[in-house]
Amino acid sequence: MDIKQNISLKPYNTFGIDVLAKHFVSVSSLSELKEILSLKTYPNKLIIGGGSNMLLTKNQDALVIHINLKGISIISEDDHFAIVKASAGENWHEFVLWCLKHSFGGVENLSLIPGNVGTAPIQNIGAYGVELKDTFVSCEGLSLETNKIESFSKSDCNFGYRNSIFKQDKKGKYIITNVTFKLNKKPHKLNINYGSIASQLEQIQITNPTIQDVSRAVIAIRESKLPNPKEIGNSGSFFKNPIVSKAHYNALIENFPEIPSYTISDDEIKVPAGWLIEKAGFKGKRFGDYGVHKNQALVLVNYGDAKGIDILNLSKIIQKTIKRLFDISIEAEVNIL
Repeated sequence: MDIKQNISLKPYNTFGIDVLAKHFVSVSSLSELKEILSLKTYPNKLIIGGGSNMLLTKNQDALVIHINLKGISIISEDDHFAIVKASAGENWHEFVLWCLKHSFGGVENLSLIPGNVGTAPIQNIGAYGVELKDTFVSCEGLSLETNKIESFSKSDCNFGYRNSIFKQDKKGKYIITNVTFKLNKKPHKLNINYGSIASQLEQIQITNPTIQDVSRAVIAIRESKLPNPKEIGNSGSFFKNPIVSKAHYNALIENFPEIPSYTISDDEIKVPAGWLIEKAGFKGKRFGDYGVHKNQALVLVNYGDAKGIDILNLSKIIQKTIKRLFDISIEAEVNIL
């Protein structure tokens, strides 16, 4: 293992924020990870994966451990389903492409989401009517307290909207090392009724779509709305879509009859945070090297050499404005470090 000193984390976060890690190591095996965690020399440790769900606001006075565990394997399969295990360091979109190549369905709507497999359960990542929990079977995590592997079932994870036990009771207590999925085989169960997937398929004249077609449609939609982190630093959706009561939503309709929504339950309505931010006038606003993306108001961006604290302060201004205009609190989806 090679523990390096004063390493820039710019290549390890999709926002492209240039802060230093006092100590840094990349681990590619479970034995290396256990060995690193057992070192008493570095009491402060920060775990990073694909770096897609964090905003770095300062230099990290810690040992930053980059999880680079690789491998995808088919555990079992029958005529209807395949059980697949993927290591935490696998890039999420590359994993989706692997599934598509093997004609395993269930994750095609989650194409092009940035980040790695290991962080996907923490967020319960989701897009276009599908969430990670829909195909999730279990995951394994290394306990930072005992340095032993533990297994977590779907019920153990307590998944919610962009939420899991790993953001609540178990936050900062485990490093997810692999995730197991149950994926469907032909005939595939498609979900094309959310967002503009159906219209995108119609536009390219696909009437009997495959999972590959759905993936291509999702990629086209995402690329038209979201900036490529390799070109413009960002972390995808910065804010969660808020859920309000039906009474609150009915009150909003009186002033904003055009407000879009998604019914969650008899008394819960999800309102797109991007619409609220755009309505508040922030879409496309630029402040030097940072701002709000021109095509998607949910995305805060680093145009060059922005500091994380500047982006954080902008997010707080947006939150206060949304609260003042709509009496809605919007939460950050990214982790602030």
